[in-house]
Amino acid sequence: MPARVVRHDGVGLMVATPQGVEMTMLGTRLDPEPTVGDWVALVDGTPVAVLTRSSLLRRRAALSDTEQALAANVDTVLLVCGLDRPVKAGRIHRGAALASDAGAAPVIVLTKAALVPDPQRIADRVTKKNPGVPLVITSVKEGLGVDELRDLVRGHSVALLGESGAGKSSIVNALLGEDAAAEGHVRAGDSKGRHTTTNRSLHLLPGGGTLVDSPGIRSIGLWGDQDAVAETFADIAELADGCRFVDCGHDSEPGCAVKAAVEDGTLAPERLAAWRELEAEARRRR
Repeated sequence: MPARVVRHDGVGLMVATPQGVEMTMLGTRLDPEPTVGDWVALVDGTPVAVLTRSSLLRRRAALSDTEQALAANVDTVLLVCGLDRPVKAGRIHRGAALASDAGAAPVIVLTKAALVPDPQRIADRVTKKNPGVPLVITSVKEGLGVDELRDLVRGHSVALLGESGAGKSSIVNALLGEDAAAEGHVRAGDSKGRHTTTNRSLHLLPGGGTLVDSPGIRSIGLWGDQDAVAETFADIAELADGCRFVDCGHDSEPGCAVKAAVEDGTLAPERLAAWRELEAEARRRR
């Protein structure tokens, strides 16, 4: 019988079956190890296999050079950033690269818009640094952007990425229409939050689709390849088609279309620097 992994509790899985949600114990080690969002095959109530994944959202583990699975079978990744703190371009670039590696579409979600005088100005700056990535401004308590976000995720398999205290739990509760996730407080001094979500969990969206909530992620290490970086920086890849040399490093080579775009203001130097950093990291993963 097929079942969807709702939560992984170490030696057991919470799974959704045609009969409802139930706990099942892992009798044998499965390869790959199941993660939230996976489909598994049950025989007599015991998981015996992980079914083929359509996608896997993954990162490099924080304390070791190993792969950490975040969610399986997702097609949309919400990159949640709180406006009560500086919006870090590097986190968004890395989150978008993780989404591209999984074959999922990234969406930037700016939360707590009511806390800043001009959220649209910040949004415009973020959009300029991330061309082609949809962005939604939200302030859940005021109802701002919630309907737009609900329409965007309807019918999709969605995962959330963001720091602790960025507002992920508020987004989850707003999209589900119920208090499914505990909401924590952030410190006034540095806007840091506590891990109110301690386990990754899968929820059914009222309008169709699923939503994977997860604990806040402090660092986003790449596990994907250079193709994921190229897709994240598709504008640079498109410019590179005009370079004189196929293997142009966009540094000091003559006839470099990328450097020319920086010089004429078409491409921001900060975006080229971000591409260099992630490209080098992905290259080391080969």
